[in-house]
Amino acid sequence: MRLIFGAASFVLLVAGCAAPRSALLPEIDSWDTRLVVLAGVDEWEFSGRIAVKTGSDGFNGHLRWMRNDAGFSATVSGPLSIGKVRIAGDDRSVVLTDKDGIQTELEDVELELRYRYGWTLPIESLRYWALGIPDPSAPAEMKFNDQGQLQSMTQRNWSVTISRYTDGGGQLMPKLLTAENSDTRVRLVIDHWIFFD
Repeated sequence: MRLIFGAASFVLLVAGCAAPRSALLPEIDSWDTRLVVLAGVDEWEFSGRIAVKTGSDGFNGHLRWMRNDAGFSATVSGPLSIGKVRIAGDDRSVVLTDKDGIQTELEDVELELRYRYGWTLPIESLRYWALGIPDPSAPAEMKFNDQGQLQSMTQRNWSVTISRYTDGGGQLMPKLLTAENSDTRVRLVIDHWIFFD
């Protein structure tokens, strides 16, 4: 009996240490509510497909983005020339892990990605744009669709268009997003959203 109780306790302990459960977002019925709700969400992730074009360089691949209290982690899986690249950071630093597992702290993420790979990503702001809200650290010019959702925006010299929304956490979240500046075009198709308790 003691062994059975011990095994059951171990199972409960392991279950308690498991990953956080997926959750539904509170009701989002206006732009102001959207800003408040999504600014207060600490843990979420999405996965999808990404296409990046810079001049004659670029790639198509997969993107998985995770956000929690400790910061963010974005994993880009592309063709063999770049393999799998992981970019992770917090308020203090951003670290690139390349396909060979070599880690480099990045001072200017966009500039250094361009130097290494010939393309770049708007890492600092993309985590906000993917949620359908502007980066709070910079001014933005915004346009909204008939449902009061962000349709297009100019911010940090990027033009952002969200042309489709889909269900994510029980609310409408961006599905198809395009960000362009003078020499780079990033197209993101988000296939799956997860929000955690």
